[in-house]
Amino acid sequence: MTFAVHAIRFASRPGVRGQHFLGHDARSHEPHPTAYSVWLATDGEHTVLVDAGIDPDRPAPIDGLVFHGSPVDGLAALGVDPAQVGHVVLTHLHYDHTGTVAAFPAARFVVQRAELAYWTGPVAARIRREQWLVSRADVEHLTGRARDRLDLVDGSVEVVPGLEVHHVGGHTAGMQVVRVRTAAGPVVLASDAAHFAENLDADHPPPILHSVPDVHAAFDRLRELAGPDGIVVPGHDPAVAGGNTVVRLA
Repeated sequence: MTFAVHAIRFASRPGVRGQHFLGHDARSHEPHPTAYSVWLATDGEHTVLVDAGIDPDRPAPIDGLVFHGSPVDGLAALGVDPAQVGHVVLTHLHYDHTGTVAAFPAARFVVQRAELAYWTGPVAARIRREQWLVSRADVEHLTGRARDRLDLVDGSVEVVPGLEVHHVGGHTAGMQVVRVRTAAGPVVLASDAAHFAENLDADHPPPILHSVPDVHAAFDRLRELAGPDGIVVPGHDPAVAGGNTVVRLA
């Protein structure tokens, strides 16, 4: 059994290169837009959502967001009701990847144990520059009302046949990526392990990160997981969907 994979772009934001790449240089002032997406993988038996995006009805801690709809609207465009989603893989627990977790009443939530431990532990609470990145309401939903549906995993795990998660770290302590078996070959959903194709092409990390060495190691792991016949899908690159809000990747 192979999966079909769709990207659902729910928001966009203008920006500059200095916001998206580590270190300032002569090009840091240049415009550099970003896209916000979730991903849907279906095989006729399993319906898996990768990340939960942002709820446009809740305040977001960043200016300039232009919403094209909610992630749930994108699912509806593909004929998927939130109650049909069996798994929601949360690549990490930043606010723009967890915002609609409460909309999926039957889904099991797949999170790396290291990710939850970091954001609920004593160290993250002391790092002020990170506080805006996490929605405490979303984390509390996962550990409260949805705790019986929270699957904490370690490392590499097959979620359902043909769809795996792999811990890579770097961007966050428990950053994980998703490899999906499709008829066209492996599709590796990088999420924020590589925001843009340029991160990989130029070996250039993003500025929001947990460990610089692990970011570079994650770039290598993404290529390894894709292999010679697969593709790596960056997490925030507008080129992935072009001018579309929903696009089939494989």
